[in-house]
Amino acid sequence: MTDSELVWKKLADIETLLKELRTLVDIDKIGRDIKEERFAAHTLQLAIQNALDICSHIISDERLGEPVTNQELFSILERHGWLQPDLAPRLRNMAGFRNVLVHAYDRLDLNILVDVLRHRLTDLDGFVSAIRRGLSARPS
Repeated sequence: MTDSELVWKKLADIETLLKELRTLVDIDKIGRDIKEERFAAHTLQLAIQNALDICSHIISDERLGEPVTNQELFSILERHGWLQPDLAPRLRNMAGFRNVLVHAYDRLDLNILVDVLRHRLTDLDGFVSAIRRGLSARPS
């Protein structure tokens, strides 16, 4: 059975990180201010990592499969009704971008970072909503 309390806490962490990205980052300074860039990249990395941790937790506790990649975590939750089919591919892209943030930071394309900050944070909002719905629908 999924540890709902842990998942709820991680969902709240994602919301806090998204709020910080929306209110504390001056997107127009990215590329000119290393502190702005690093804060944005690291905060986004943390938000995505929390989503991956939630997926791993649910998949493990519910015995939904054995993911090989981070992207597969979202596919498994989609197959089992936790995520909508239109949201899962966008989240798989987020997982791929998280890998760039962690493993290839020196090659980070700032245009992609800016695009994610401007247009893709709602994908993480959608993840939070979907997981909350899934938790609420499960027996206690």
